[in-house]
Amino acid sequence: VQLQASGGGLVQPGGSLRLSCAASGSIFSINGMGWYRQAPGKQRELVAIIFTGGRTNYADSVKGRFTISRDNAKNTVYLQMNNLKSEDTAVYYCNLVQRGAGFWGQGTQVTVSS
Repeated sequence: VQLQASGGGLVQPGGSLRLSCAASGSIFSINGMGWYRQAPGKQRELVAIIFTGGRTNYADSVKGRFTISRDNAKNTVYLQMNNLKSEDTAVYYCNLVQRGAGFWGQGTQVTVSS
């Protein structure tokens, strides 16, 4: 399984970005897809996850600002990030879980700064 993430960049506080992650390869039974992030000097943390069937979970810090969605036909997950704050600055990683096995994409940098 390969995951290709895109959409990161530099944005001012209060701005928006949309991350995308497309999965390819041996995909046959996805349990969930999600986004994690890792800021300098901090541990990687869950941002949002969407399970097969549509149930979602969000980190408290992003609830009401971020929205995760998934296009099952394209095996692609999106993260719409609104009202970005400086503390959202991090490398964002896409994750896919399939039959108990986890896969990671390359990170995409999100920098929120004026």
